[in-house]
Amino acid sequence: MFNNRKFSMNRNTGVPRMSRRTSVGEPSSSETSSKIHRQFRAAHEGHLPHAGLDASRASTGVVWCTERASEHGFLEAPHEWANLGQGAPEVEDDIEGCFPRPQTIDVSSAAREYGPTAGIKPLREAVAKMYNEHHRQNKDSKYTWENVAIVPGGRAGLIRIAAVLNNAYVAFFIPDYTAYNELLSVFKNFAAIPTPLDESDGYHIHPDKIAQEIARGTSVILTSNPRNPTGRVVANPELAEIQDICRGRATLISDEFYSGYNYTSNCDGSTISAAENVDDVDEDDVLIIDGLTKRFRLPGWRIAWILGPKEFIKAIGSCGSYLDGGANVPFQEAAVPMLEPSLVQTEMVALQRHFRDKRDFVLRKLRDMGFVIKYVPDSTFYLWLNLEGLPGPISDGLNFFQACLEEKVIVVPGIFFDLNPARRRDLFDSPCHHFVRFSYGPRMEVLELGCEGIERVLNKFKKMKN
Repeated sequence: MFNNRKFSMNRNTGVPRMSRRTSVGEPSSSETSSKIHRQFRAAHEGHLPHAGLDASRASTGVVWCTERASEHGFLEAPHEWANLGQGAPEVEDDIEGCFPRPQTIDVSSAAREYGPTAGIKPLREAVAKMYNEHHRQNKDSKYTWENVAIVPGGRAGLIRIAAVLNNAYVAFFIPDYTAYNELLSVFKNFAAIPTPLDESDGYHIHPDKIAQEIARGTSVILTSNPRNPTGRVVANPELAEIQDICRGRATLISDEFYSGYNYTSNCDGSTISAAENVDDVDEDDVLIIDGLTKRFRLPGWRIAWILGPKEFIKAIGSCGSYLDGGANVPFQEAAVPMLEPSLVQTEMVALQRHFRDKRDFVLRKLRDMGFVIKYVPDSTFYLWLNLEGLPGPISDGLNFFQACLEEKVIVVPGIFFDLNPARRRDLFDSPCHHFVRFSYGPRMEVLELGCEGIERVLNKFKKMKN
């Protein structure tokens, strides 16, 4: 796994240095001579310090990738590029069967005032109703508006949750969403414990892994489900088993932003949610986070929500007063009618069919180019591409990313999904080093442009090899 690496790198200069305790192998020549590798090493733990500044807190992997793309002209002519790196769905109104998004928003006089930091009551009620009708029809315990907090985006929601956690071991999985890295390192009220998942097992989270974490004292478990970046999902009955294991022992934080992108049930509109298995909404320590960003294709609105026990939600709502001030009130008001359960069901059917077709298109294109894709994603809009079968100079994520930039294509190197909040490991020893995340979120014409650019990259390096 570590390629027999014998020495590490000076992260500021990119120059190889003699062995250190946290490095176990030797970099390839394509790594040591690579400009993009030197840039990553220089930026990863911060730039030369200014007084009081820790610049390594400044950006996530996607932002870093966009900065590198801007050096190649991306910001001057984004329409000429295939941005397959940003984790965003297409936002246009031309998906058959989807409802049109508002072009204008009325601003009531009440919406000019400060809104409640837990969100306006009508939207909280609409969220609770949607989950009850889609996931809890046969349950005695139902969500109410007091079980819902509205937050200004998913990251803000995760930060609020982190702010109210007690001293705890927090388990997280590798690979997972890049922004967790900063979340898990900024807050000092808990210790982040990594749990690596295995490619040979399809990056599956087995219930016995959860039991092992709890047995060693873990009291909070954080995971995306459906999972970013692998496109995998933990569904029932295994999800129910995991929640049974956690019940009374650990708080489960379920990041469900891709819950609508579910291809496991023949695109019938069903969504994946831990809400299905909660026994008592005020007793089960399950926090669910989702929003308009992904499945309603409105990332610019910054409207998201957290569901959980009333006691948790009261604290999460209150801490918004010093963390973010709360979500935009006019957009909250505009979101209420979108969450009518029958409308959402119809929307999810159209969404799933459309994105499944895009998934199948890029899978076919990439396999025709020679990529080996062992696991077809059953959710999200991501492919987790293994590069080890490619020519040596582009067989790691950073060098492949750099080669794609030269063809006006953006992907995200897999190294960013190897969460390392305590910085105790050399990321160049990472099992994610030979992967990239490919997003099929954009419009079909962008995916076609991106596949053409990737094919040019492969052809260029095949010719060099010959």
